[in-house]
Amino acid sequence: MDASRTELSWSGWGDPAQARPLPAAILGLLRDGLGVSRPNPVPTASEQVELEPIRLAPKIAAGLVALVGDPYARHDHEARLRHALGKSTLDLLALRAGRRLPAPDLVLLPGSHDEVLAVLKRCAADRVAVVPFGGGTSVVGGLVPEAEQFSGVVALDLLRLNDLAGLDEESRLARLGPGLRGPEAEALVGARGYTIGHFPQSFEYATLGGFAAARSSGQASAGYGRFDELVMGLRVATPAGTLDLGRSPKSAAGPDLRQLILGSEGALGVITELTVQVRPVPASCRYDGWRLESFAVGQEAVRRLTQDGPRPTVLRLSDEAETALGLAAPDQLGSGGEGGSLAIVGYEGTDDEVQRGAQAAAAVLRDAGATPVPAAGPDWNRGRFHGPYLRDALLDAGALVETLETAAFWSALPELYRAVTRALTQSLANQGTPAVILCHVSHVYLSGASLYFTVACAQREDATTQWREAKAAAMAAIGLAGGSISHHHGVGRDHRAWLVDEIGQLGVAALTAVKRELDPTGVMNPGILVAS
Repeated sequence: MDASRTELSWSGWGDPAQARPLPAAILGLLRDGLGVSRPNPVPTASEQVELEPIRLAPKIAAGLVALVGDPYARHDHEARLRHALGKSTLDLLALRAGRRLPAPDLVLLPGSHDEVLAVLKRCAADRVAVVPFGGGTSVVGGLVPEAEQFSGVVALDLLRLNDLAGLDEESRLARLGPGLRGPEAEALVGARGYTIGHFPQSFEYATLGGFAAARSSGQASAGYGRFDELVMGLRVATPAGTLDLGRSPKSAAGPDLRQLILGSEGALGVITELTVQVRPVPASCRYDGWRLESFAVGQEAVRRLTQDGPRPTVLRLSDEAETALGLAAPDQLGSGGEGGSLAIVGYEGTDDEVQRGAQAAAAVLRDAGATPVPAAGPDWNRGRFHGPYLRDALLDAGALVETLETAAFWSALPELYRAVTRALTQSLANQGTPAVILCHVSHVYLSGASLYFTVACAQREDATTQWREAKAAAMAAIGLAGGSISHHHGVGRDHRAWLVDEIGQLGVAALTAVKRELDPTGVMNPGILVAS
């Protein structure tokens, strides 16, 4: 679609040229430790993947194409496949299963807010489901609508909405298109001396619109904040009209409707422009590694840094299992060495700010019994976006590898960690596939933090059901332990069944009522976030 950007692989993560097979030693560990013995590679060519036939009537399709122009509409196999699934393990297992996949009938690339608005109104009139599409990196089933009752499905790819519309240097605000990938947005504001500071693991391929729609949280969230905290304004196209939100940083003019759109996952409308807070590009960055006696001791040290300072820009803590495998830095797989719990502590700012922050943090960490691991910080920084490539290689080898994340207040965090680990361990052991469960704290707040789990075991023949059973056990444990069903991945379809446990029947009814007002015919990403 755009020859200047590397397309996300249709069969896995990122740039296919960066994919690497697993070393023989790791394959041996998988075989001997987890019983992984049956490879499950993806098809070698996209043509081998069968898609559901196109349902959209030619007359309706022609009317939609006319709204954006022939060069910006596609219905070929490759385009439909690339817009059919996200990048969760369930999505990638579906590719490996050899079954016919649902896919959009038509891919449209609008070039303006008005074109998006026109498409939505036409789709509403003709009962065509619309899936807003950014980077295609959803890991919660956010790109697979429940569209059987509709006349067809359109993927609305926002690739062309990719400009820097304005930069208010006095207020430090940038007006940006939702189709910009993370690196593209950083390049635009970076040319003027600024950064957004949002660097999630999906940074290289996810878009600003996707960051907002899923309440993304970046690896430097301790310093810069979550993406939803950076968004000061939104322009949104809905089937019922346009929302222009955000006149000031804060307001008492009723509930903040920006927060209604942030996290809405395309179920209420399409974000067509964002006004985002920016900061000057830091002169200096430093990432240090520290080894603590245990995950419990490490959590106390991380809490102290977060609440009492000096609060770092980056603050992460791996549990003993993740530390032992070296997964804090995927490029250093198997380099965990001495045991304990590894913390990554990073500071950004002026040279003086970084030096003072790192020295003060070192005093806090040493007081907690931590010892420095000099290579760990730079190793993490080099490999910070490489984890998904490892996941794909493990799936190819026949391992079941997936992640889930949650968050809770500090007082609830230890029991949440134990409960989720126990639930996953028991569920997968009961299915005959003993698992390795890894975890890290990846985002911190004054009152709590997130926990990010990685699960690895052998794939059963029906690996999709295998994971769904384990996930259900984990979600039940999260609810009982007082955690959130999602910290930054979103709800999608995969978490929707548990949303009522978190916000209650009345909360779900309120969201459904808002959807009815903005999307009267229910065409916006049906079945995502709330039931269609």
